[in-house]
Order: sequence, then C-alpha cells, then structure tokens
Amino acid sequence: MKTKNIIIVGVGGQGSLLASKILGHLLLSQGYDVKVSEVHGMSQRGGSVITYVRFGDKVYSPVVDKGEADFIVSFEILETARWLDYLKPDGQIVTNTQQIDPMPVITGAAKYPENLVEKMKAKNFKVDAMNCLELAKKAGSQKAVNIVLLGRLSHYFDIPEEAWQKSLEANVPPKFLELNKKAFELGKIAEG
Repeated sequence: MKTKNIIIVGVGGQGSLLASKILGHLLLSQGYDVKVSEVHGMSQRGGSVITYVRFGDKVYSPVVDKGEADFIVSFEILETARWLDYLKPDGQIVTNTQQIDPMPVITGAAKYPENLVEKMKAKNFKVDAMNCLELAKKAGSQKAVNIVLLGRLSHYFDIPEEAWQKSLEANVPPKFLELNKKAFELGKIAEG
C-alpha cells in the first residue's frame, strides 16, 4: 500500500496529541507501518500546532511535505486555511468550524477572515465541516472536540468500528472513556 498522509492541525491545548496517538494506535492495530511526528508549534501558548501521521506498508519519515496530505484534520477553521498548501489536489478536509482568535485578531491588528468554508469549497477543496465544539459539549465536555473529529474522520477509512473503540480504550483514561465514546459516536453520525 502506498503511504497515506494525515496532518492534524489546531491550536495548542485542543488535544491534537491525543488524536494523533489514537490514530497511530489504530493504524498499527490494522497492520500498517506508522510514523507519528511530534507536535510542532507553540502548543503551550495557544499557538498553531501541527502533527503528522503517516501510514502504509513501509514508512521512512514522519514528515509530510506540501502537496502530500491525503487528509487535513483541523480543530479550528483558520488553521485549516493556514495549512491548505499541504493538501493533495484530491485530498479531504475534515474540520471543526470553531473560530479561535489568534493574537493579531485579539490585539486588533487583524480581522478574522469570514466565510472560510465557503471560500475553500469555491476553490474546489473537499471540505467536511461541522461544529465539533457543540457536539463535544453534548457528549459532556468541550475538551472532546478531538474525539468528535476522529468520529467524523472514521467515515473515510475502511476500518471496523470495533478497532476505533479499542484504540480509544487504549489511549483514554478510564474515567473519561464513556464521554469520549459518546463524542466519537456523535462525530460519526453527525451531518457534515
């Protein structure tokens, strides 16, 4: 199998590290060679964060270059726009529609761009966008946005539901497991 590339982007503190850990575990359990990069960015300061997950028969590097990502999984809509150069021409975007103001917007030096999903679709990007924050709150915690996104991402993989559940169980602390299973299910069944 040719190597597939996923980039996970967001803002520090949104759970991208756990999402990449769960994905890595899942893909290993399916017999793939998997490389997961470290988180890059100002994760401790609420800044932009990116993680790479690569899988296939044999993967030599954890890094994804521009134009190589099969998927962009994004926790915040402006981060989606920031990393579009990394998506393959036929790549898929799975994104949360949440907006988190970056520092230039907070200080008044810039304005948050409007209608980003519509603008991406107008440029023929395949965009699966939904309000993951609302679904995470419905599951019981706004911190479960990452798991809602994984539930949505599961649509694009021919991997049994049971394998996704086992990866959740292996990576989520027991006291948060039911909440995260609910978040995964809400992401999976939501209309994009």
